Amino acid sequence: MLLAFLKPILAILLPILSVFLILLILVQRGRGGGLVGAFGGGGGQSAFGAKAGDLFTKITVVTVCFWISFCILLLLAMKQGDGFQGGGFGGGKTSTPAVEAPADSNVTTPIPNTAPPQE
Repeated sequence: MLLAFLKPILAILLPILSVFLILLILVQRGRGGGLVGAFGGGGGQSAFGAKAGDLFTKITVVTVCFWISFCILLLLAMKQGDGFQGGGFGGGKTSTPAVEAPADSNVTTPIPNTAPPQE
């Protein structure tokens, strides 16, 4: 299906988008001046102009929406494709099949002694 085709593309785009989002948040101006202030920029001034805060906020919101969408699509593609192990969310494949003893067997399996040795 289409999601299986998108899996490798999303697996490449998601880390790139994540790094871009981290850098975008670090560049924004906060109360302390953000990362721009740490590199010698003015504490109360924006390095990219007075209207840059509004622009960065809009770009951040759009980037977060794309990031969340990519995460959901990648999760759906992995769940639909082969080899998804379902780490704790149920529906995962078992790695080893259960082995049953024959019904007419009188063989008993000894239980190992796991108690610590007594002195």
